[in-house]
Amino acid sequence: MSLANLRRAGNRLFSRDGSDAPDDLVRRSAAKVLAWTTLATVLLAAIGFFEPIDDHLRMLRNMARTHPPSGRIVVVGIDQASVEKLGVWPWSRARHADLLRRVNAAGANRVFFDIFFHAPGHDRAGDRRFAEALKQAGNVWLDASYFPDGPVERGRNKLPLAEFRENAGLVSVAIKYSSLALVRDMPYATLFDGKPVQTMAAKLANVTKAAGETFPIDYAIDLAKIKTVSASDVINGRVPASTFRGRDVVVALASHDLGDVYFLPGRGLINGGYVNVLAAETLLSGKPVDLGWFWPLLLTALLAGLHVLCRPTWLSRLALAGALGASTVLPFFAEARLVFLDVVPCLTLVLIVAPSRAWLKYRRSARLRGNVNAVSGLPNLNALRDECDPHQPVLVGARIHNFAEISSSLPEEGEHALVKQIVARLELGGHGARIYQGDEGIFVWGSTAESAGPDQLDALHALFRSPALIDGRPIDLSVTFGYDAIRDRNLANRIGATLVAASEAAAEGLRWKAYDPAKLADAEWKLSLLGRLDAAIDSGEVWVAYQPQLDVRTGRLCGAEALVRWSHPEKGAVSPMEFVLAAEQHNRIDKLTAFVLGDAIKTAAAFQARGITFDVAVNISARLLERPGLVSLVRQQLADARLPPERLTLEVTESAALTSGRASIRTLEEIGSLGINVSIDDYGTGFSTLEYFKRIPATEVKIDRSFIAALDRNASDRLMVHSTIELAHSLGRTVVAEGVETPEILAELTNLECDKIQGYFIGKPMKLEELTKLIVNQEQAVAA
Repeated sequence: MSLANLRRAGNRLFSRDGSDAPDDLVRRSAAKVLAWTTLATVLLAAIGFFEPIDDHLRMLRNMARTHPPSGRIVVVGIDQASVEKLGVWPWSRARHADLLRRVNAAGANRVFFDIFFHAPGHDRAGDRRFAEALKQAGNVWLDASYFPDGPVERGRNKLPLAEFRENAGLVSVAIKYSSLALVRDMPYATLFDGKPVQTMAAKLANVTKAAGETFPIDYAIDLAKIKTVSASDVINGRVPASTFRGRDVVVALASHDLGDVYFLPGRGLINGGYVNVLAAETLLSGKPVDLGWFWPLLLTALLAGLHVLCRPTWLSRLALAGALGASTVLPFFAEARLVFLDVVPCLTLVLIVAPSRAWLKYRRSARLRGNVNAVSGLPNLNALRDECDPHQPVLVGARIHNFAEISSSLPEEGEHALVKQIVARLELGGHGARIYQGDEGIFVWGSTAESAGPDQLDALHALFRSPALIDGRPIDLSVTFGYDAIRDRNLANRIGATLVAASEAAAEGLRWKAYDPAKLADAEWKLSLLGRLDAAIDSGEVWVAYQPQLDVRTGRLCGAEALVRWSHPEKGAVSPMEFVLAAEQHNRIDKLTAFVLGDAIKTAAAFQARGITFDVAVNISARLLERPGLVSLVRQQLADARLPPERLTLEVTESAALTSGRASIRTLEEIGSLGINVSIDDYGTGFSTLEYFKRIPATEVKIDRSFIAALDRNASDRLMVHSTIELAHSLGRTVVAEGVETPEILAELTNLECDKIQGYFIGKPMKLEELTKLIVNQEQAVAA
């Protein structure tokens, strides 16, 4: 094919032969969206932003393709039953010697201890017995790792005692885990003092690779089918020899209470020994490859580029189907062959670019239809927004105040003739400016200070003293003008300003009027807001609303969150976002917090006096956690109201908890020591890790409404909420979901075993009188 033919084929695929057609404008805009989205996705993927979501999606795929292990590895688990029968952990090394002799006597191939022997035992005779057993066995490998006093590269070696190393091999268990305490990849070997030591997984699978190389773990291997026997049964001779004969044996902790625990979404908590066994089973089933996110994203970006730029509809749709398939279907089949992909960056790219292109195409089409007045054929205000420079020196607007009355009495042809005469006069007075027509007799155009001065507007108004002639019928026109010469605002605001000025001119009997921005600025209110707030608290304008919370298990209202409100006598309801944020920024939050806290505690105490158990939750600013006096304030108010501390919950946002210093953590710990509940509010918005989650002394987690709103429709949100509830429950914490607005979401949360819910479906924030009536009616209904 000649170069000319190739060029023509390219034009057919990607353009309209150089023309500036609407579709080309859409393609160029969509290409910009693709470029910026690709760049943002690459940056986010590079910092690991998508990893937690990818972990959850991979777990879903794992559940769909679960397969059994090889059966070549047996786990001897030190479980709770072993501890109860053989004594408190850690055991004397004599126990391990007995265990080793039993396993080897049964014909085990190799024995791996996923237990650290880096320090002398409390029973030195037991150490000697274990050393002797290692010497007799000759087929034992012991754990090597690092002390957790710094990064892996700088930590001190955590090796078995020298007397044990003499007759046992070393395997590394130094692994890294993600923010969810999930081990995604396993190294083949680790360097200790510059020498490579195979990991337990690589040794079990007899695979040798260089230190630094890693492989992904196949968590689709059925954990429940890994042969596991109790250590106490082995020591007591209750396990048949055939269980071990010819197999590799891993001795590991098998109880969450003994530590070494990792979290698997969809499966809960597992001990580290099983992670090593799953990694070994992965190697035994093939050669795993982790393609990561770059190559799948590159493929998806190329397909998305074809979708955006191709002219033939069939080819564009085919490219989109390919991009979606690469992001959803391909990983399932690839992982079945141990090729692992991170696809959330790909999905993100497709789910932004494809809807953006569709929206741009729709908007362009609608704009072409909507930029022209249907009757007159003139460009309308939408066209003005598209075409006019927002920094036009002067914008002029005209209002024909009796236009609706006139047009209602004319046929369509008459209205068209009327508009034509109006525009002719405006063009004459506007020195040929392009006139844009709005609804109900509105006309706007751009001008200069010289062409739209007072004299020019007076002269333009004079042109309308003569009536318009429609079919020989004279029609008087009532017109006023407004203009805006302030160029530092957007075009929509400037258009509105000219029309407001024209209306004010009519109300004041003027021909024209300039827009005055000072009338819209309420500077006095903003300057005196904090002073007014203090006075409003004292005068009763500030009050506390209560949004009820429902106990999902019992189906009864069990408490409420206290929310501050301000009813101003002149401005009406003032948004809490306005005055609470101002109080925090200017260190004036103390008085407001004390007021809300006192009201909430008194409310709960009043219910307590009626014999009704009722909890209240109060939001606490992060600034207050860093100041002395908060704990004493809460303690005093509880004592004054005689309210048990467990009835009070103090909420601190997740972002505040994550960025809090040590002083704030100590304050939270002191609050918790009083028996007061501490809740992590807006959970899910702050990228908290398991480490931070365990570090904050909270008794409750409150999932942010952004993850609840589409819970019944969004699989990602459901996974996040499910894993959060599982994690919180595993740590002994209760879970509250806020933003529940439909019965479908309530049903989903009930199935997910959420503890409490809050939202408009249960009740909007209400005055204390309404809340009291609601609770009393509930108690009476229960009693009946």
